[in-house]
Amino acid sequence: MANVANIKTWLFVPATRIDRVSKAFASSADAVIVDLEDAVALEDKAQARKALQGYYDSADYQPVWVRINQASSIDFAKDITACEQMPNLAGIILPKAEQATDIEYIHHLTGLSVIALIENAIGLHRVDAMAKASGLLAFSYGFLDLCNDLGAQVGTPAADIVANQIRYQLILTSKINQLLPPIDTVYPDFNDAKGLGARVQLWSQMGMSGMLCIHPKQVAVVQNALKPTAAEIEFARRVVEEYERSGQAVFKVDGEMVDAPVIQRCMRLLSTNT
Repeated sequence: MANVANIKTWLFVPATRIDRVSKAFASSADAVIVDLEDAVALEDKAQARKALQGYYDSADYQPVWVRINQASSIDFAKDITACEQMPNLAGIILPKAEQATDIEYIHHLTGLSVIALIENAIGLHRVDAMAKASGLLAFSYGFLDLCNDLGAQVGTPAADIVANQIRYQLILTSKINQLLPPIDTVYPDFNDAKGLGARVQLWSQMGMSGMLCIHPKQVAVVQNALKPTAAEIEFARRVVEEYERSGQAVFKVDGEMVDAPVIQRCMRLLSTNT
């Protein structure tokens, strides 16, 4: 499993189709999330937990994240009890997160890190409080659920404004509270590679860390969209070379003024892409 700080692609697999986990890892996804929540019908919840346990006990097991059911559901306690028996899970995804106490409860009982999914107005209003919860690793958000709760019309320019406001709020809160940068929401149309690539460029430029994926074909699109261009790598190389040669804190490369923030950005780019 990738170092959690380097995870860019988080791929969902329904717990009722646990056979797809191996295919999910084969897609080169950085992390796989076994879903006990939205992808599982109410009458199939118990069988989904059994399927997860069966995979965990198998010789093929690789650490997976688990999206449990929301704290107010009848399956929440059952999911936590099941996860307590699987200490080598990668971590827990808490949907419709609203309270810091729920995050701390999960972490206390399972010993696992928690990613909080913000999916309603109450959760969004309480992110500052939740950010201080013991065991919280990062935030993500469910934009379709948030739009339904806020009354925003999905697919409109207005909804795009709302989405960017949510991203900014989670980025700022995460930075202040020393969490990992937040993870962007799913892109629903898994056949729209161009639109997905544009979305990746947006959230990565804003400072988010990765993206939730709903189909294996999205993984390669996200990874390719995150790769710097040859020109960007060459510029970074020249900046670092000039900095090391001259020892100056401020100089020009290709007519562009370079100072400490640019140097740091170029060093970071080269360290992760060469």
